[in-house]
Amino acid sequence: MKIKLSALRPFFWPVYGKEHRKFLPMLLMAFLICFNYYILRLFKDTIVITAPESGAETLPFLKVWGILPSALLFTFIFTRVSNYFSRPNVFYAMMAFFLTYFLIFTLFLYPNRDALHPNELADSLQSVLPQGFKGMIAMLRNWTYTTFYIMAEMWSTMMMTILFWGFANDVTPLKDARRFYGLFSVGTNFSGIIAGLVIQAFSNNVFNPYLPFGNNAWDQSVTFLNMLVIGVGLLSTVLYWWMNKSGLGYTTETLKAHHEAPTKMGIRKNFAFLARSRYLTLIAILVVTYNIVIALCEIVWKNEIKLLHPDASSFNSYTGGVTVWLSVLATSISLFLSGNAMRIFSWTTSALIAPIMTLITGILFFACLLLPPDSLAGICIYFGMTPLALAVFFGSLQNCLLRGTKYSLVDATKELAFIPLSQESRSKGKAAIDGVGSRLGKSGGSIFQQGLLIAFGSIAASIPAVAAILLVSLGGWMLAVKRLGRQFNQLTAEHQVLTVPEEPALQPNRA
Repeated sequence: MKIKLSALRPFFWPVYGKEHRKFLPMLLMAFLICFNYYILRLFKDTIVITAPESGAETLPFLKVWGILPSALLFTFIFTRVSNYFSRPNVFYAMMAFFLTYFLIFTLFLYPNRDALHPNELADSLQSVLPQGFKGMIAMLRNWTYTTFYIMAEMWSTMMMTILFWGFANDVTPLKDARRFYGLFSVGTNFSGIIAGLVIQAFSNNVFNPYLPFGNNAWDQSVTFLNMLVIGVGLLSTVLYWWMNKSGLGYTTETLKAHHEAPTKMGIRKNFAFLARSRYLTLIAILVVTYNIVIALCEIVWKNEIKLLHPDASSFNSYTGGVTVWLSVLATSISLFLSGNAMRIFSWTTSALIAPIMTLITGILFFACLLLPPDSLAGICIYFGMTPLALAVFFGSLQNCLLRGTKYSLVDATKELAFIPLSQESRSKGKAAIDGVGSRLGKSGGSIFQQGLLIAFGSIAASIPAVAAILLVSLGGWMLAVKRLGRQFNQLTAEHQVLTVPEEPALQPNRA
């Protein structure tokens, strides 16, 4: 039995005993930051989609006119602040900013939303603008919810993607990353299970008149969930501080390297930096196309959920349940597939699993939406569902598989692709790609959806065009993976470190 257990241990837990002091705190930190991500992701959708005179059609406008400018602004602030402060201090400053906002929203913005929202102005605009602009007007009408949605989105970009994964890349050698990152994915996906259960519990709670938070059960849920996010954020900050203080995080040498090679780039220079590297451009294409795919799929899916679950508590509870199953699936993939795939197969093979799974599940979901209702009658009778419930079921299945492969494979393989870069190239490239590239992808999908909404008037009428754009984006995603994989394999096989060339200086005019 001991032989069998020792043989299985490298498969499930490829971490040596002496590495636990560093690995376990990083795993817990990944869990906590991603727990907040899941809570905020579910919470922000519910608040916006179920708001008065709002729906899923608000999301494309919000992502173009709210998320994209905010991503550019946050990336600009991050690159500027990183020039003058150490990475730990940047982490503390960003965390303080987010937690302060969530506290203000909980104690002031949300309780006073009726007085703060310009409903009369929004009603007058709705009376003169076409139906396709309903989502843009809802952004203005419910502006406090809009700011919450933006801050929740920026948490995933700044705190999870840039700061946590940047920290992991800086303190984890490539040989350890191949073993650790798959397990990090297990931890982050397991946090989704806990977050989904928490969301369901708070969404189904009964109003307690003895608590001074709101006038109904949903208002109390809003307060409890925000306070939970603040508490978890503080705990992850304490853990990050302890790691650096104990010499398990940034050392004097790594901080000196950052100081000697600061990220002195603005937004324009970020894009110019990417353009000088075919390698970074391919990573950016991978990120952009993935986010276009997921933005298009989610908007259609959430529109169907809103039709089936129109009130906030029911919507939040349903999406919480989907997240539980999504995270169970993603954790299983991380435990049994992703880490071992990255150790056994090539980078290209591991990275292609996600787009192939997305193609298969996308065909299933959109076929369910596009087929005539008569052709679905037999399936509806077999499952005992209405056509709407069947569409929501297949959409949920598609979303679980799409995000399950993303969190377990796309994130881990993408982060591995950064490691062969030099310290400066990695820092600058990651800030540009994660800070702007992902938002460009989501905003790109939303721009397509926004144009289709204005042209067709509704999400349902635009579904065939969405399916066509989705197919093209998947093709670009898979092509970028194949070309990037060839360069990654060459660099790692030859133990090379890739440095992005400096921008050529302007030559004086000799005329």
